[in-house]
Amino acid sequence: MKKSLILLIALLSFSVVNPVYSAVGYNINSTIIQDNMETEVSEETASFTQELKKRFIEGGPSFMGIVLICLILGLAISIERIIFLNLASTNTKKLTEGVEEALSSGGVDAAKELCRNTKGPVASIFYQGLDRADESIESAEKAVIAYGGVQMGQLEKNVSWISLFIALAPMLGFMGTVIGMIQAFDKIEAAGDMQPSLVAGGIKVALLTTVFGLIVAIILQVFYNYIIAKIDAIVNDMEDASISLVDILVANKK
Repeated sequence: MKKSLILLIALLSFSVVNPVYSAVGYNINSTIIQDNMETEVSEETASFTQELKKRFIEGGPSFMGIVLICLILGLAISIERIIFLNLASTNTKKLTEGVEEALSSGGVDAAKELCRNTKGPVASIFYQGLDRADESIESAEKAVIAYGGVQMGQLEKNVSWISLFIALAPMLGFMGTVIGMIQAFDKIEAAGDMQPSLVAGGIKVALLTTVFGLIVAIILQVFYNYIIAKIDAIVNDMEDASISLVDILVANKK
């Protein structure tokens, strides 16, 4: 009887302890696998960075440095334009409703004060139109159109430089390609023999400069397209808001 009781207790203890050990072992294995994955990712990132530096140095400091400058300047202008355009975006519908309410309750001065305290090109256009509202509707409309062109110029400021760097980066890469091929043929001419080792260096430099030039152009092209789309959206809001302002002024003149 005692032996049976002892055997039963032993079986129960094993059944309770075994899942605990299994859970602990599972957690340990999961931690080890996660650590191994993080180590592999960090090693891949480090190897990619080292490979990029290696290829950049192999491409030559002359053309690769100029391509890198194009990338830095292009990104700086792109980031500045994106920040400016995001700050220039306003809730046109809310502003239009506020101007209409201000004209009804406090007159032109109240509407001008609202536009003065609101950021963005739409508010600036509204202010110029309201400033000429006392003269005539035609004068206000001309002021809105004229100042709309000024605001559009401010939105498109420095965007042409981004397109310049987009065109310049691959052209510099192609120039590096041509120079690398010339150097390869110069080495062949000096050696008087067609050996693969003589040609490989020049062709390698040629291909690297082309690749880096195209990468820079692709990166800047993405930013350029986003900026152009943002400008188009703001200009459309400006045009719609200008029409709404003229309609509001006409309604208040009656």
